[in-house]
Amino acid sequence: MRATAVRRTALAAAVASLALLATACSGSDSDAKGDGGASGAKDDASSKPAAVKALSSAELEKVSLEQGDVEGHKITKNGPEDIAQPGDVTVDKKECEPIGFAFYGVKRGTPVGNAGRKAVEEPKKDESADPEDALAGMLDVTSSLVTLASYDGDGAARSMAELRDSAAKCADGFTLSMKGSKQKVTKLTEEKVTGGEEALAWGLRMGEGDEAVPFKLVSIRQGGTVATFFSFNLGKTGEKAEFALPTALIDAQLGKLD
Repeated sequence: MRATAVRRTALAAAVASLALLATACSGSDSDAKGDGGASGAKDDASSKPAAVKALSSAELEKVSLEQGDVEGHKITKNGPEDIAQPGDVTVDKKECEPIGFAFYGVKRGTPVGNAGRKAVEEPKKDESADPEDALAGMLDVTSSLVTLASYDGDGAARSMAELRDSAAKCADGFTLSMKGSKQKVTKLTEEKVTGGEEALAWGLRMGEGDEAVPFKLVSIRQGGTVATFFSFNLGKTGEKAEFALPTALIDAQLGKLD
């Protein structure tokens, strides 16, 4: 395998470790979801839904994604062991805590119920005899941590507003640590997403140069429920590497919340 392939494999392995860490810290029964993103649906984060009654965790489980809901994806349920606690994640800037916590599904605000899923895109079949191309094809899959959090009153709208404010203040980057594993977010850029009553999305990078890893963070509010999608693609590394938002997952999840 050529040197570039070896380097790519090493970088992908590093990303895989981070990916496993992220999915091991998604919210389930006692974990509220953060939000993410740029502009999308209604841009007025201060609009307060009237008389919103939150869904319980059991009710959220019934409207969460299940295997078979999204073609070409393997979807599994997060369990109680997957819950990240506020003390597990630290951020070097207080104003960046909401956005940093959102990556790992750390509880924010006072949600009544939450639920979580892991969704992994199935690898595309590659008949190539070139080992580097075959490896690239196997790694070129998007994995997402999907979390739902439901709030009474205007709790969901306030959660979205807090996230938007945090992202605006932390666009130039910040450092976060997950159980001692330190990661540097070097860039945070708004992206376009639509859906629900409010939609936010960002592209972000961890690391620099050839070792930079792109991620996506999407947060959408439907009534008193906030759906958050934290995604990464193991086949994409480098300063200019990109991948698409997980629109199929987003559409499927919003369809179940309607």
